[in-house]
Amino acid sequence: MPSPRSPHTTPDTSSLAASGRRAFAVEIDALAAVADRLDGEFSAACRLMLETRGRVVCTGMGKSGHIARKIAATLASTGTPAFYVHPGEAAHGDLGMIIDADVVLALSYSGESDEILLLLPVLKRQGNKLISMTGRPQSSMARESDVHLDVSVPAEACPLALAPTSSTTASLAMGDALAVALLEARGFTADDFARSHPAGALGRRLLLHITDVMHAGDDVPAVGPDATVSEALVEMSRKRLGMTAVVDAERRLLGLYTDGDLRRSLDDADVDLRTTPIARVMTKAPRTIDAGALAVEAAQLMEAHKISGLLVVDAEQRVVGALNIHDLLRARVV
Repeated sequence: MPSPRSPHTTPDTSSLAASGRRAFAVEIDALAAVADRLDGEFSAACRLMLETRGRVVCTGMGKSGHIARKIAATLASTGTPAFYVHPGEAAHGDLGMIIDADVVLALSYSGESDEILLLLPVLKRQGNKLISMTGRPQSSMARESDVHLDVSVPAEACPLALAPTSSTTASLAMGDALAVALLEARGFTADDFARSHPAGALGRRLLLHITDVMHAGDDVPAVGPDATVSEALVEMSRKRLGMTAVVDAERRLLGLYTDGDLRRSLDDADVDLRTTPIARVMTKAPRTIDAGALAVEAAQLMEAHKISGLLVVDAEQRVVGALNIHDLLRARVV
């Protein structure tokens, strides 16, 4: 069995980089060629996907199958219900996943994939609309389709013209173009995207509320205005948030005392930690945030004012929660 490496020479760094740049150049040319051909067929494909009462079913064999999977994932995450079906498995029962209202997007650069051609009569009898993405407008798949997207490329980046390279890049870009056009046509927003990506960074930033990350109830550090500084320090130490709220009998906010305030108190010769009331040394108009706000708003407020903690208040300025930067870090909001 021949070695995959040449036994004669070891290419130097510059020649390897030059090969990579040539591949980029070939693929850039391929993308430009496909982009120039976007026309009424592209618009027709978008309309079929927009008007369907079902889903977009993507299918393809081999490398085209990998691209079809990615296209299905991109469509699904940007507002167009879609999924991938392996054409070989479809012929052995998975066709039952496809209903008559679905639009089928089939990928094959040659347009002659036996596994897909085998499915076409069944799909046509069922009434499915077919969009094909091939590199040969005269191919069997192109002729049998309701809409054909031409992704033919001038050359593959592979110097042997064997490995699908430029052609798969062009197909992937065509899928992205469909997803973006549909996204814009549907008025799909960042909030919509976040709802389908609750575990992602954007989802956390747009969906996570203060109430999801704040400390509440007995975990909120709070003392009355007559408490001494030392009593406030005990509360701060117990609740471990580096601060305590100062509240009245109705838990309405009067002020805030923090680790920074403590350092300033220690520098003040007139402050006796055991006898000085907290009302004398507290910050009387601290930054707060509403319980209905997003967690990312708390992060922005902390960053803007160079603070590490916030009290959460309701409409009557009652303290209902507290959080610090570590809570936001644990929630991966920042």
